[in-house]
Amino acid sequence: MIGLPQSTEFNKRIPKQKFYENLTVSATLKQSFVDQIKTIYWRNKIAASTVNIAEGNDVEEIEIFEIKLTGESIDEGILRQMDKEIPYHILFLLEYEGKYQAWIGYKEEAQSGSVAFKVNSYYHTDWLQTDDLPVQMEGLSIDAVYENFVRQIAGDSLKVTNQESLKESVDRDNRRQQLQKQIDKLQQKVRKEKQLNKQIELNNELKKLRKELVEL
Repeated sequence: MIGLPQSTEFNKRIPKQKFYENLTVSATLKQSFVDQIKTIYWRNKIAASTVNIAEGNDVEEIEIFEIKLTGESIDEGILRQMDKEIPYHILFLLEYEGKYQAWIGYKEEAQSGSVAFKVNSYYHTDWLQTDDLPVQMEGLSIDAVYENFVRQIAGDSLKVTNQESLKESVDRDNRRQQLQKQIDKLQQKVRKEKQLNKQIELNNELKKLRKELVEL
């Protein structure tokens, strides 16, 4: 799939029960697995042993999972649970009625605790034909391939500025989303506020947040 070398093909079906038999998984998430997923296939493994590129310092392998859905939406918790259970980086290809979405999380090593990785942000494409997915294996190391996958799928959200690292791009995008939420809440407060002096105060705060958003 997505034009990957034949040497990366794995094509192993994984029972979805594997991911929700864990006692710590909530009943709601278990039901999401049951209701939203038909099948899960481990399609490819990108590693120094399967492609002729250098090993990564941060990314050991990238697994390609194809998930056939019962509908157009998925509980993001499903992907988080799979990312939690698999100690490698994962590119998800979701399929529904012949169209695909590519999903990937910015997955970094956890600083503490028993979890090997943590995922702070997920990015995904629109529903597209397989050939139209903006996903290509590019880079001279596994680290570079992973970074390019994330940037390709995220699109303008992680557009590179000043040669920043992937982590810096993700942090900047997270800050942008936080600012937009703050702006939306403040706008609602302004519309409801009756006192003129309070309106002026809120609008001044809005200007500051909008200025920071533009500068990002």
